[in-house]
Amino acid sequence: MLLPVALLLLGALTAVVAPRLLARADWPEREPIVALWAWQCVVAGVLLCCGLSMVLSAADAWQAVRGQVFAPAPNDVVEAYALGAGGSWAPATAVALALGGVWTAAMLTREIARARARRRKGRTELLLRAPLLPGEEPGADRLVVLEGERPDAWWLPGTAPQLVITTAALRRLKGRQLDAVLAHEQGHAQARHDWLLHCSGALATGFPQVPVFAAFRDEMHRLVELAADDVASRRFGRLTIALALVELNEDRGVFGPCPTPQAHVPQRVHRLLSARPRLTPARRLRLTAAAALVPVIPLLVTFVPGLRALG
Repeated sequence: MLLPVALLLLGALTAVVAPRLLARADWPEREPIVALWAWQCVVAGVLLCCGLSMVLSAADAWQAVRGQVFAPAPNDVVEAYALGAGGSWAPATAVALALGGVWTAAMLTREIARARARRRKGRTELLLRAPLLPGEEPGADRLVVLEGERPDAWWLPGTAPQLVITTAALRRLKGRQLDAVLAHEQGHAQARHDWLLHCSGALATGFPQVPVFAAFRDEMHRLVELAADDVASRRFGRLTIALALVELNEDRGVFGPCPTPQAHVPQRVHRLLSARPRLTPARRLRLTAAAALVPVIPLLVTFVPGLRALG
């Protein structure tokens, strides 16, 4: 049975070609939300290829699995897949892919556990720096102001996300710049960008030798910031959020010649000031539909023998 091999080759081809196409395209900078969707579809397509290949390999290797997978299927459909002729490679492939799936789940569980620990630590530190007043409930305030000499603003994800801003940021941000920064952080919270970061981080950590997962993680960190910038700029203007980014980061040396961990900030400011127009709605729709085809193709490849037998 060659179908599991074909699915693995399709997954490898997707993992190699799709990131290169996205890296060469100029539209992700203009439409980060569509780019986020495209990257999720690429990774979903790769994982789906591996999962379907595992199921078909297991059905080819063991009669018990075959009976469960093809229980409602007519005999003609089962015969079309030529199960039972995979040889010694089918059990090994199924076991290897199953171990990969278990490892992926373990990495995701570990990433979620670490995120929860960081969240608890952050909220504990927040309570120490900003104690609750009598009658206040933890998490009741959506905005918390902290005493601090460095201008900064961030959000704490969770069931009740909280926006945190320092007094230095309040002194430095002028006019609608503060509203733009808060809208940026609210964009993160409303879109639940933390889940994208957890999933991409788990895949990149669990499979460091797979370039597509490392690229997925890096692009998620970049694109979620661009998407949140766009949320703020649509309400308060590109210039406002660009100036707010400069005010918050100019003391950290990010605009100097030497690279820093916040080297992406100047790129974000330049993108906001260049004010490139968005894509037309028709092109956004075409790109969204094209990205959705990536995980659909493995399903079509898997069901082709059965559909032919029924036809």
